Amino acid sequence: MDPLDFLEPTELLVFFRRHKTELSCLENPNTFLNQLRDHNLIPEDTYKKMIRMKSKNNMKQALYDVLDWLEREQAQHITAFWMCVFKEPIMSNYPTLRILRNSLLDGSFQFGPQLPEKVEKRDTEKGKRNGHSEHEEDDETEANAVKKKTKQRRSILPEEEQASTSAPSTPSQRTKRRKIHFSSPLKKGEKNDIWNWPMWRLQLPVTCGNVEGMLNRNKLAKGEKCIEHNKQWFTPSEFQRFAGKQSCRNWKLSIRCRGTPLGKLIQEGHLKSSKFKRGCQKAKKLLFQSDKSATVSEEENEDGSEECSSDQGNQTASASKESSTEITDEEGEKDKQTEQQPEDSHDSRKTFNVTCGTLTGTLHKLRFASGTCGKCIRTEVSWMTPVEFMEAASCLRDASWRIDIKCEGRPLSDLTEAKILRIHSLLCNCPKCAPEPQDLENQKNDDECFVCKGEQEPLVVCDHCPRSFHQNCHLPCIEDAIVGDDSPWICTFCIYRSNRPYYYLDELKREDAMACRISQHMLECQYLLLHLCGADDEQIFAESPSLHIPNYSTVIETPMWLGVIADNLQRQCYQTVGEFVSDILLIFSNCATYNRENAEFLDKGSRLKKIFDKELKNAFNICE
Repeated sequence: MDPLDFLEPTELLVFFRRHKTELSCLENPNTFLNQLRDHNLIPEDTYKKMIRMKSKNNMKQALYDVLDWLEREQAQHITAFWMCVFKEPIMSNYPTLRILRNSLLDGSFQFGPQLPEKVEKRDTEKGKRNGHSEHEEDDETEANAVKKKTKQRRSILPEEEQASTSAPSTPSQRTKRRKIHFSSPLKKGEKNDIWNWPMWRLQLPVTCGNVEGMLNRNKLAKGEKCIEHNKQWFTPSEFQRFAGKQSCRNWKLSIRCRGTPLGKLIQEGHLKSSKFKRGCQKAKKLLFQSDKSATVSEEENEDGSEECSSDQGNQTASASKESSTEITDEEGEKDKQTEQQPEDSHDSRKTFNVTCGTLTGTLHKLRFASGTCGKCIRTEVSWMTPVEFMEAASCLRDASWRIDIKCEGRPLSDLTEAKILRIHSLLCNCPKCAPEPQDLENQKNDDECFVCKGEQEPLVVCDHCPRSFHQNCHLPCIEDAIVGDDSPWICTFCIYRSNRPYYYLDELKREDAMACRISQHMLECQYLLLHLCGADDEQIFAESPSLHIPNYSTVIETPMWLGVIADNLQRQCYQTVGEFVSDILLIFSNCATYNRENAEFLDKGSRLKKIFDKELKNAFNICE
């Protein structure tokens, strides 16, 4: 017996009414319509009209109208409708149907908010008794006000004009109305670029990510805070960090005016940019007491153009950072020649690789407070304080974390003496030294998304590992119901690794693994893609390189990036594991083709490819 037989037709009809819009948004609904036609649930003439539609919007509206007709005219056949669309071949093409079926079978649809009663008319009882609705009374009041204003205007007119308007007009007496002419702000032959318009002579609208602002041209030329957002002024670097694009490092590429980077406008002479003030630099200190060559400066460079290369000739592929090079102004070049910056400036680093015995981890500078306060060392399994990290590596009770924890072969005491790491006072009351219960919970997980490295909230935290994710970054995407639920949640990494010992006890050949149906190995593919995104620390391969390199498509015939692969995996576009793997390898082959003369990004692509090949062999137990 089908599980739907246990549900009443009224329940199925209410469920149908709630999800008509979702059903109308099915991608490529031809198979769905064929199934309805085979079960006589759609009129033949309607089916023939819809099957010829090419516009997606028209198809969605027509499909919604058909579903609405089914609800009104064929409500007695609602059980037959659900039984025909819940066939396995149909659900394999439309994941939305599988989600709806699971919601029906587990009974979760009954806990949704109760729908209000259907309202046919807006008239209130009071309005019906008085013969007029409240809206009609408002309309009458507005009409009376308009009449009064018209009378007042007529009384102001001179007597001669009133007489002429009251008398029947003849063609000779009629006056011609003036035509309203709309002129473009552009002069004849001028390009349609808003930075050339007179109205934008003093300021320009700019965007960085999803954040909009207004750029003051004069302040940019003086090197002052020049971008205004919600009555708050920012320097370009501050505005970039405010928009969450600090990973780009160069504001001249991340801040744009109508899609054009500010660096291009500066290069073409439309904008003037001065050197931004960095403040007085303090005396440079030794990173390690015994290392005379490595020095640090306590003042970070605020101009993002000095943090990256200034050579535009070495454009690279795969993403904005891979594809774009820095554009520096003349003053910046002069400063570079006069000021010799140390090559190994460690104070700008936010993370340090540390070891204690055989245990490795990453120390995050912003989380550090002292040996016992502030979980600042992140391992593969958890966040730890320096003391907890030392105890996990060795059981020595009299050990000292300053000496036993090493950073690049040197004890952490060298970093504290150089004041790169600052130990908080015993009387400090900050959230790291005197944390509330919620602060302790927050210290257990990452402060940024594991995939996109963004810190924008909300972040969904895993209860079994230190990772955090955005809803749409995780694979599969995290539903809204999970975000608002307090019950424990486990990420794909933890699910995969807990079940890893039970997968592929026998070795497989690569050809056999590539021929496997991806529907039976979705977890492994999701894990591989998430692992690759996490290893791409600089998000080089995350976005389309064609967005940032105009001539990229002329060199690379088939661009590919991690974001589109995640979308294809989410929409179940791949049939076999081999199709998924071939798209991943296409990213690395494109990188190698475009970056033949750029060793830096060629090495980055090779490093990620080695990581992927290793994890692929482990995931499918491939022998070669």
